[in-house]
Amino acid sequence: MRTLVLNAGYEPLAVVSFKRALALVMNHKATIVQIDTGHPVFGITAEWDRPSVILLTRYVRLPHGRQVPVSRRGVLRRDAHRCAYCAKPASTIDHVVPRSKGGQDSWENLVACCLRCNNVKGDRSLADMGWELRFTPRMPHEPAWMVRGSEHLLPEWEDYLQPQAA
Repeated sequence: MRTLVLNAGYEPLAVVSFKRALALVMNHKATIVQIDTGHPVFGITAEWDRPSVILLTRYVRLPHGRQVPVSRRGVLRRDAHRCAYCAKPASTIDHVVPRSKGGQDSWENLVACCLRCNNVKGDRSLADMGWELRFTPRMPHEPAWMVRGSEHLLPEWEDYLQPQAA
């Protein structure tokens, strides 16, 4: 079981094990915001609520302009495992501008792609193929992407991972 960690400004910081979260709570470094009611933690002499979301008691500032590192898994996740060309299920990634033509490994140049489209496109540009992207690829900016370990989100974290209204 995992626990979402929030800073004092209710910004998501990380996902940790429930054991680490319970240790932070017991050492008065965090408070429980939301519990996992169906799974209490049993000790020899006591029983505790299993934390699902905790709030650090001291303010921890998130650096502005935090970059999300580009990765194959991240590109597939950003594009919802759908091909950027035909919208079929994607299992690989493609360089919009091929590396041989100066394309970089960046959020703006990588898209999820099905095997068929990837093989047909090969080392050619979109103009050569007469193809268009279904969307403009960009680096993700949502709070969930900034949280270490948040690849598999729990439904009860949804309220804490929504972008804050300015």
